[in-house]
Amino acid sequence: MPKAVVYYVRYVDYISIKFGRVAMYSIFLMIAVLLLGAISRNILNIPLSWTVEMAQFIITAYYILGGAYSVQLREHVRMDLLYDRFSEKTKAKVDVVTDFFLVAYLVTLLIGSISSTSYAIEYGERKFSQWNPSMIPIKVIMVIGIVLMLLQAVSTIFKDIAKSRGNTIS
Repeated sequence: MPKAVVYYVRYVDYISIKFGRVAMYSIFLMIAVLLLGAISRNILNIPLSWTVEMAQFIITAYYILGGAYSVQLREHVRMDLLYDRFSEKTKAKVDVVTDFFLVAYLVTLLIGSISSTSYAIEYGERKFSQWNPSMIPIKVIMVIGIVLMLLQAVSTIFKDIAKSRGNTIS
């Protein structure tokens, strides 16, 4: 594989690992927010209206920002009725084909998320609730997460092409 492709794969994998780790540790932030809400409501008798929605935003960021890391580790859901019977090269060829479907899906998601984010920015979209938070931050995180997954999917295509030729990119 050309050096530019190898550098791309290494750089994107590095970025996916870093964002995946940040997402992984954000679960503790979500637990802390929910714990704060429970303590303030049940012990201090001061209900905080924002804790549940903040936890929802954090778990959404966790899910979206961890997507690229999941794609990199190949920990996503896979239906393998026939797949396990294939040789490694055949598996790589099948993965290349399915990776292109993943890229098409992610491009569609990216177009929709950019449209949704620009709408939120233009009109100052807020969630209709007692807390009434702005939707802009979570929509920006959504775009970032989808871009990261798209970059990682392209990296995975390069790795699968190399594997189908009997090489590896690490």
